[in-house]
Amino acid sequence: MRTRLALIPFIPLASALGAQVGPVTAPSPPGPVTILSDRALDGRGGVLRDARIGVSQGKITSLSAPASTEPSATIDLRGYTVLPGWIDTHVHLDSHFDRTGRIATRGESPAEAALAIADNAWVTLMAGFTTVQSVGAPSEAPLRDMIRDRGFPGPRVLTSLSPISPDSSVPLDSLRALVRRRKAQGADLIKIFASKSERVGAGPTITEEQLHALCDEAKAVGLRSMVHAYRSQTGAAARAGCRELEHATYSTQADIDDAVKAGAYISPQVGLVVQNYLENRARYVGTGGFTDEGMAIMERDLPRDFEICAIAVHTTGAKVVFSTDATAGAHGRNADEFLGRVQHCGQTPMATLVSANSLAAEAMGMSDQIGLLAPGYDADIIALDGDPLTDLTAVRRVVFVMRGGVVYKWAGAKRK
Repeated sequence: MRTRLALIPFIPLASALGAQVGPVTAPSPPGPVTILSDRALDGRGGVLRDARIGVSQGKITSLSAPASTEPSATIDLRGYTVLPGWIDTHVHLDSHFDRTGRIATRGESPAEAALAIADNAWVTLMAGFTTVQSVGAPSEAPLRDMIRDRGFPGPRVLTSLSPISPDSSVPLDSLRALVRRRKAQGADLIKIFASKSERVGAGPTITEEQLHALCDEAKAVGLRSMVHAYRSQTGAAARAGCRELEHATYSTQADIDDAVKAGAYISPQVGLVVQNYLENRARYVGTGGFTDEGMAIMERDLPRDFEICAIAVHTTGAKVVFSTDATAGAHGRNADEFLGRVQHCGQTPMATLVSANSLAAEAMGMSDQIGLLAPGYDADIIALDGDPLTDLTAVRRVVFVMRGGVVYKWAGAKRK
């Protein structure tokens, strides 16, 4: 089947930059198709043999679809591993390098910034990630809307818009008002900073009482909460009822136990974000609070990231969800985190893959829509050249990407 790479979605980008354009219709999913597979992972730990995945109107209709007599209605993925499109619960699509090769902070035109964000979304989709949660900037909202409403090519995007970064002096009513403001601005979730950056000591910035106010208000207005937390703030955020706990470096077994008791999702990063900062040190240092001293701290304490991830993975009942915190230089390399989870945390290949499928969908409140190969679910389907259960490096060899029933990548020939 021919790959659909419609050019029409690029028109709305001009609209996002202020140009006047007429209505644009998102590309419709193709007619009913059947995907042939001899090996598929269902997204929750099961392996399917000889599945015939029916797809129509952007949804999976069957795992045993009748064989089609029309070659154009069949996608033959036998010889590859088929699985649901991956979900990354923590990225920063707005983060990019500017025309000088440095981390972008200011001085760009709106067009340059918009194109860079769109490119980050594209390479992320091409890497097999069909849904991402981007948590850092208002500029992510127009991209989310263009992808959702007008067929702009990219992963499904959920965004927190700007994070809430108070200090301990901010009154509780003011914090609640900030949450309501993000809701009114169109945020899909609330991102909260409860700790300083690891680069400057990772100390606490707000109290547990303030975390309670923020996360309770988020729940009251129908939004999920995500908390940037180090040290004991991980346990504090869990006790405060916050839904997803990011990083958790320098935390303890007791903090992880609090997260388990609260039913919170734990989201450490061990395979990409710090490694990317160190690889691109010269492109970061000197801007945005990045210093040589801060880079040295991250490099020194990288084993502490591994330590808390290993504790979480081996704690009964812990919901360790997939996330990368991908910033400039890391977009499109999100799958490196799978390798890190297995190497540094001791997670099994199947568990790490499930963490980016059904578990990630559950964490995002979308477990009835994405993350599974099952009838009724969105047709977000990818294929790998190789079996990731025996050779995890196959996660870097994505040959097929379908999102919502539209094929965006088909880089392989039929294999037997």
